[in-house]
Amino acid sequence: MAKISVVINTLNEEKFLKSCLESVKWADEVIVADMHSDDGSAKVARNFGAKVVLHKRVNFVEPARNFAISKVTNDWVLVLDPDEEVPEKLAKRLQQIAEKMNQINFVRISRKNLIFGKWMKAAMWWPDYNIRFFKKGSVNWTDEIHRPPKTEGIGIDLEPEEDLSIFHHHYDSISQFLNRLNRYTEIQAKELVKTGYRFNWSDLITKPTGEFLGRFFANRGFEDGLHGLALSLLQGFSFLVMYLKVWEIGNFSDQEITIKELKETKNKMGSEITYWFKYGTLSKNPFKRFIQKAKNKLT
Repeated sequence: MAKISVVINTLNEEKFLKSCLESVKWADEVIVADMHSDDGSAKVARNFGAKVVLHKRVNFVEPARNFAISKVTNDWVLVLDPDEEVPEKLAKRLQQIAEKMNQINFVRISRKNLIFGKWMKAAMWWPDYNIRFFKKGSVNWTDEIHRPPKTEGIGIDLEPEEDLSIFHHHYDSISQFLNRLNRYTEIQAKELVKTGYRFNWSDLITKPTGEFLGRFFANRGFEDGLHGLALSLLQGFSFLVMYLKVWEIGNFSDQEITIKELKETKNKMGSEITYWFKYGTLSKNPFKRFIQKAKNKLT
């Protein structure tokens, strides 16, 4: 019978860790790679019966994830974050795959992201596929933040159904979002510079605006109401911060901004905004209904 190991990386994750561990009590092995947490994460894991290994603190999980995977003893691996849970139906499906589908090397699983108390179904938050279940040796993460892992062999996607999705307690406050944003954009700015990118002032306007438009309009974030608007704005803001940090890496070097360039940038973004309001996904005016609904609540 195929056996499954679960890998969880922790750094001060006591809040949700117990629920995460309870959701994988069916697994043959649970390994928690703790980055010297200040809270009781390691104790919670040990009390549960998980094998706890230590890894030095890093600013993002990917390097520590590879380390944790190297410690498993079974052929199949399920990778979880400590704020995630596995529904019973998903657990059974993964067990069936491990037992009967030897030709499969890795599985992409959708995630149900709970953000500010709401299940986000638009703005690129659903189905949010991630490679999380695989045969050991078939998947490897790079030491870059938020990059898909490298894979070998054949992969499949599970159906994007609620009961077949990893339940993810994502952001529960604006402060938490901003704290992570500050940490992540620091890393992302350095990675962007390494690619050879050269800072241009116009990117401070076009990139954040493009990210907002892409999430809120192209990916129908308006369908999630005020939550969709807020998150689309926050994602756009994260792009602004990232490009400002690239500017900072270049010692805040000055750039001339001409009236002509400013008008060109304004016209470019103005045309994109006009398009999404007039055509695109808003042809049936769902955003107008969203605005009217908001006004009604305020009157």
